[in-house]
Amino acid sequence: MAPPVRTVQEFLSAPVDGSVVLGGWVEDVRNLGSIAFVLVRLCDGTVQVTAKKKSNEALFLQLTKLSRESVVRVAGNVVSNREARQGRELQPVRIDVLAAAAAPLPLGVVDKVGAEFDTRLDNRTIDLRKPATQAIFRVRSLLEGALRGELHRRGFMEVHTPKLAGAGAEGGATLFQTDYFGRRAYLAQSPQLYKQMLMATGFDRVFEIAPAFRAEPSDTVRHVTEFVSFDGEVSWIEDQEDILRIIEEIVVGAFASVREGAKEALTSLGVEIRVPSLPIPRVPYVEALERLRERGKRIRDGDDIDTEGEKALGQSMAEKGHEMFFITEYPTAIKPFYVMANPEEPEYSYSFDLEYRGDEMASGGQREHRYDVLLENLKTKGLDPAGFEFYLSAFRYGIPPHGGWGLGVDRLVQRLLALPNIREAILFPRDRNRLQP
Repeated sequence: MAPPVRTVQEFLSAPVDGSVVLGGWVEDVRNLGSIAFVLVRLCDGTVQVTAKKKSNEALFLQLTKLSRESVVRVAGNVVSNREARQGRELQPVRIDVLAAAAAPLPLGVVDKVGAEFDTRLDNRTIDLRKPATQAIFRVRSLLEGALRGELHRRGFMEVHTPKLAGAGAEGGATLFQTDYFGRRAYLAQSPQLYKQMLMATGFDRVFEIAPAFRAEPSDTVRHVTEFVSFDGEVSWIEDQEDILRIIEEIVVGAFASVREGAKEALTSLGVEIRVPSLPIPRVPYVEALERLRERGKRIRDGDDIDTEGEKALGQSMAEKGHEMFFITEYPTAIKPFYVMANPEEPEYSYSFDLEYRGDEMASGGQREHRYDVLLENLKTKGLDPAGFEFYLSAFRYGIPPHGGWGLGVDRLVQRLLALPNIREAILFPRDRNRLQP
């Protein structure tokens, strides 16, 4: 038997009165007594299969007994039918059930009755058959591809850094510890230390899209323990503004690519992407606190801006027509040891967050590349330099000025598509309550 047709477009390309083989899932079965209809779901839509009882009773009975979501291969003839969805249908001559689905289904694929989110995640492979769920990941795939394309055009090289490490990028209690052949090791919070080390090699522009892990006991719609981080690092920068220009251009360029390339998926989700104008506004930390005070939200100078503050600031900027903006020049005390302080105002740092629709998408800035200052920063943060010797050695032997960013892909997809929960944007999400499937 010929290889099965897997897309509606392939089915539409087949000649009327010609033979074709479909491969897909049984979406629905309707038995009207003398005639039966089966909708077979392909990769991008459904095809109607129609059988008449008087033409082949055995085939008719086989068709009507199919359980929904069974995997079938149907050979037949293409015939015109103006009442069918594509203006044509398949009249079967043979049906092979390749994998029968158990009944009842734990959740419906096209039923209008909803299911609890945990039920959906417990049966994720069935949930991922839903056209709307699939649309999320088609958009996500295009977004990641667009981000890669934007960076490749700017001379970046894609790299992959270790996900098992002897030290955390930021220290603290958010590390997953594991036994590494009798030694203590951690799952990577971030590729931060390694991508900085690469700046000492002559690889001047690198990026990575890969998993990262945070042992945060958070039960929110915007946090998970395993997430995909999109990180970049650039050497020979003059100042932080060089990084801001790069990240705003690649994100805006990627948004434009997705808006153009994912029209069908976006329409099915009811989403319209608004591409921000360049340049994206810069809001210094001190100005951000003042804006928040004007809205009744008080944050002490020197403290981080909490989730409530981010949302309030996002509303303030949205009223001025800016869904996306940077918060810059955070207090040095609340930033990691590798962030460079402003030499003229050392209490503030060369750092930024990229905010989108009231939520933090990315953090970054200029790094401290001077060995003696970096060593002192570690001590000030209460970290033992001996544990970072693998990292410090790159600075001891010369490293140019550099900076970069880390962006959460899952959260960006969540906000881009206005999804209620970040887990909707992850194939198999991991949080502190979910370790499978």
